[in-house]
Parts: sequence; C-alpha cells; structure tokens
Amino acid sequence: MNPTMLTCFWVALGGALGSLARFALGGWLQRSLETRLPVLLGFPVGTILVNVSGSFVIGLLAFLKIAGGESLLPPAARLFLLVGVCGGYTTFSSFSLETLELANKGEWARAGVNVLGSVTVCLFAVWLGHTLALALNKARGV
Repeated sequence: MNPTMLTCFWVALGGALGSLARFALGGWLQRSLETRLPVLLGFPVGTILVNVSGSFVIGLLAFLKIAGGESLLPPAARLFLLVGVCGGYTTFSSFSLETLELANKGEWARAGVNVLGSVTVCLFAVWLGHTLALALNKARGV
C-alpha cells in the first residue's frame, strides 16, 4: 500500500472510531442527564459535552511536546488522532483548535471572524437546507 493510501486508511479508521464514540457517548450523556435533570429535556447537552471533551483532547494532543520541543506524537499518529479520531468525534474540536492557533499568532480579528462567521454562515446554511427540504416535501405532497 502506498503512503498516501495508508494515511487515508488511518484517518478513515480514526474517523470511524471517533464517530462511533460520539454516537455512543453523546447519546448516553443526553439520556443520562435528561433522566437526572429533567430541566435539560430537549437541550443538546450531550452534544455540548462531546464538543467540550473533543476540544480538550485535541488541544492536549496538538500541543504536547517532547524535551526537544517537537510534537510528542509522530506525524502519522497526529493524523490518526487529531484528524481522524478527534475529527470524527467532533469537528468542533478542529474549529476550536484552528481558532486558538489564530489567536496564539495574535490574529485576533481573524479568530473572531472565524467564530462569528462560522456560526452565522452555518446557522444560515442549516436554515436554508431546512427551508429547501420543506419546499421539496410540500411539492411532493409529503
């Protein structure tokens, strides 16, 4: 297997594992917390906790260094864990890491635009998809 294919395999495997973890843990957290705290019923607390834990893990793994200042993780492990597992677990972790990296470079305006722009454009996109789906359903008599 050539190196590019091997890299894709490890990223895909990590993504699958991360997605399964998000599905299992997010659902379990949602059900457990709604049972214990009925005020949370219908509030996406499971998703929020997955996003927070994924952001913590990607921050930890991305910045862990060895004595010489190099990354603790070799490049292949970084791709598997950061892009694959963390990316599959929550893309919010990637968004958070990229925003932090902009802020760490002193690019505060770009970090702010990333946050405000991403939230605004993504909310608009989900609304647009929702609106289109309703129109298609209506046209099909559903």
